[in-house]
Amino acid sequence: MNTLSAITNLLLALASTRLVLAHDQNGHSHGQVPLDDLRRTRYGEDPLWKDKYGEVGDQTFSGLLSFSHLPYTACLMNETASFDIGILGMPFDTGVSYRTGARFGPYAIRSGSRPQLESWGYTVAWNSSPYELTNVLDCGDVPVNPFDNALALDQMEIAYHTLLRRTPTNKDPSKDITKQFAKDGQAHPRIVSLGGDHTIVLPVLRALNKVYGPVAVIHFDAHLDTWTTLSDGPGGPTDPKQYLTNHGTFFYVAYNEGLIANNSIHAGLRCKMTGVEDLNNDAEVGFQFVTSDDIDTHGPDAIIERIRTRVGDSPVYLSLDIDVVDPGMAPGTGTPEAGGWSTREVKRILRGLSGLNFVGVDVVEVSPPFDHSEVTGIAAANIVHDFLEMMVNTKPPTGFPHWPSSARHDEL
Repeated sequence: MNTLSAITNLLLALASTRLVLAHDQNGHSHGQVPLDDLRRTRYGEDPLWKDKYGEVGDQTFSGLLSFSHLPYTACLMNETASFDIGILGMPFDTGVSYRTGARFGPYAIRSGSRPQLESWGYTVAWNSSPYELTNVLDCGDVPVNPFDNALALDQMEIAYHTLLRRTPTNKDPSKDITKQFAKDGQAHPRIVSLGGDHTIVLPVLRALNKVYGPVAVIHFDAHLDTWTTLSDGPGGPTDPKQYLTNHGTFFYVAYNEGLIANNSIHAGLRCKMTGVEDLNNDAEVGFQFVTSDDIDTHGPDAIIERIRTRVGDSPVYLSLDIDVVDPGMAPGTGTPEAGGWSTREVKRILRGLSGLNFVGVDVVEVSPPFDHSEVTGIAAANIVHDFLEMMVNTKPPTGFPHWPSSARHDEL
């Protein structure tokens, strides 16, 4: 018992010593957490998040998925949503002739845009941010039917038509473009479509025709997409009109419906064909072309000038198949063709097209099942950012001045 009492007394003495050392004569603490603070931690009396950290946005890798973390709403259901430029996904890929997967393109492009932020929209190349000049809204996707192509095309046309009928905000300085060319003399919002395979352009052109009439098309693609048919196989279709509408024939269909003007142009062409007759048909549809090799012979500035001269002052629709980019830089696509332009070359040409009368644009054929490390989705997302700049700038940018003008070279 004596031993136990001695141990007890020693422990009490040590405890008393620690209490004395923990406070000086003025009662100041030396590292000991006050009991009241411990009690608040344990019993849920901490300050709330906004009280402690204020308004904090998502990180680039967090939050709900929208293009560049922009505001998102299902515009087709929200009839009060207004915007100058709407981002609209069209997850359709049952018009392809080779590899499916582009129905996941809108998701892949939005995912590739996650490093981009509205508040970080400035680039040296443009010397501006598009979000300072226009009101952009992610309008979600068209809920296309995956089992009936005719129904899906009608859904996409009605969806696009619905958004064109919205009243744009007053932020976009280029809204006079739409007012100038619209049949009703009114300003209309503009849509950036995320494909989806290239067939989606047919319902888009049908919807645009109701507002603007025939439009000139700038078509970035490895392929013509003006063929009369893509199949010589046996068997008769039950619906020839549906059978002949796909991602390689939609421009031919659009031509027969009077949707495109006779001053359109391809850029980046390099596909295999059945023969010169394909080019003759292409010219009949209303296209001239720039090949991918022309950038080596003539340079990007000459290509820009060729495109601008071709479409002139017409209302213009720009459609960009991601396979215009070499598959080494954009492997995630359905019909890859070797020998394409680099992402940088495409972006440079797009900058040179600023100031044309764009009434709509798209990027299509992004197929993430064939992508690697999101490189195709990231490329497409960056191209969409260039679209936004291209649509709101009234002339090609000179970039932030940082290099002596006399030292400029054309080498790529």
